[in-house]
Amino acid sequence: MSVSVLRIFSDLHYCDRASRVTTLSSLAPLFDGADEVVFNGDTLDTRPNHNGLRPQEVAQKVRDFLARHAPPTTLVTGNHDPDVSAHHHLEFSQGEMLVTHGDALFEDLVPWGRDAALARRLVAQELARLSPPERAQLPTCLGAYRRAAAAIPQRHQSERRRLRYIVSYVLDTLWPPTRVWRVIQAWRQTPVRADTFVRQFRPQARFLVMGHTHRLGFVRTPSGLIVLNTGAFCPPGGPGLVEIRDGRLALRRIESRGDEYRVGERLAEFALAPT
Repeated sequence: MSVSVLRIFSDLHYCDRASRVTTLSSLAPLFDGADEVVFNGDTLDTRPNHNGLRPQEVAQKVRDFLARHAPPTTLVTGNHDPDVSAHHHLEFSQGEMLVTHGDALFEDLVPWGRDAALARRLVAQELARLSPPERAQLPTCLGAYRRAAAAIPQRHQSERRRLRYIVSYVLDTLWPPTRVWRVIQAWRQTPVRADTFVRQFRPQARFLVMGHTHRLGFVRTPSGLIVLNTGAFCPPGGPGLVEIRDGRLALRRIESRGDEYRVGERLAEFALAPT
């Protein structure tokens, strides 16, 4: 795929009370000057819930907004929106850059989450249904992870009552205190896991663009792979984006100005191979 100006975001978590995005219109300035936009997973939550929310209606609202206010947009799946599209990954710059949400780096999807054991079991079951050649292919492997994620119901994400949401959020993300340690461990393990993942499925890639862990930043692994994380629009991190322009890849912060989000400072920049 080749475009003039591409911007990649992730982890909008729209309609989750924890998301800082309360109106989709606040995102419109982020699209200015872009020829193509990618939302790299967890744009919303399409999983089953027990509180009367209609995920498909929310998904249609997001699609309608993007159709009216954004350039051509691709929604990539994540563990919260495993069926929002058929795209589990994308590749740019002649395969130099791999874009995927990042939960497939972990065999339990969200190792710090309360459903980690369930996720590990479901992922193992889905992978076991694949033949060895299928497991070696990125699309079919990611498809197995998506089917596993789709079978895990929402927790606090679907709670509509504020007080119950707060209680559920604390229980799901902050309690017991060892959960915070698991988050830190996942952050530490991500570069090594990313390196293993990319070398297995796309050894020619120089860049991996991901989200999932909500930690905005980048790291270069010992093998030379550059892992860029676009952060999140909800705690514990802040949002960012990856931009491709004029043969260069940049990681940029997203700034909140009043009731709008805008492209902010450049955190890192790298040259892409000539095409």
